[in-house]
Amino acid sequence: MKINKILIIEDEKPNADRLKRLLLKLRPSIEILSVEDSVSSAVNWLENNNAPDIIMMDIRLSDGLSFEIFNRFEVRSPVIFTTAYDEYAVKAFKYNSIDYLLKPIEEEELEDSLKRYESSMETAPFFGTAIEGLLNYIQPKEYRKRFLLAHRDGYKTVLAEDILYFYTEHGISKTMLKTGIVETVPQTLEELEKQLDPKVFFRANRQFIIHIDSVQQVFNHFNGKLKLELKKHPEIDVIVSREKASAFKTWMDF
Repeated sequence: MKINKILIIEDEKPNADRLKRLLLKLRPSIEILSVEDSVSSAVNWLENNNAPDIIMMDIRLSDGLSFEIFNRFEVRSPVIFTTAYDEYAVKAFKYNSIDYLLKPIEEEELEDSLKRYESSMETAPFFGTAIEGLLNYIQPKEYRKRFLLAHRDGYKTVLAEDILYFYTEHGISKTMLKTGIVETVPQTLEELEKQLDPKVFFRANRQFIIHIDSVQQVFNHFNGKLKLELKKHPEIDVIVSREKASAFKTWMDF
């Protein structure tokens, strides 16, 4: 499948001009739709125009990192990043099957990249997932480290590392601390699940989110389920469904 329409996002005019020359030399029939030089202008362009066949995107733009574009707009076009990032970021690009070109861009590398996309455009829907994986690698998500909770006539701070588990009781979210103290938290378990580090916390079921250090013992339960015994609270049975059992065991074993 041929590439017909390309959007360039690049804030350095010499680099943008060079890229335009190379693209038109390699694919004289392509149409360069626009050259945008910032996150804000790129988002504005994407919101008001049809999606290009492919986007050539620099990482560092005049108003920040181009990754912010994906936070503000659902990009569905395949993306080739142009970057001078370190080797670890480059590995992330390759791992997520998103192509990259190191500056200064060479004609042969650009040609290889265009051919690769022309031969695999039918896989374009994958790029959204790949980009998300890349964003998580380059910009690790910040997870909650503490909670500010109401206490007497004021507030107190509770660290995430001091929590054994979260649970719901009569529709209210609560947390059990390692000290045995129970505190009420304003977030729902659904909200907490998104805010907590998944390496440390696991949504065992609709009632519990548990800290990895809270698990005392794991028992096989009927129909492929698991039953968990929690430290300091052996009287509480936490049931992990058959559907979640495999993910739970992987989580505990990593």
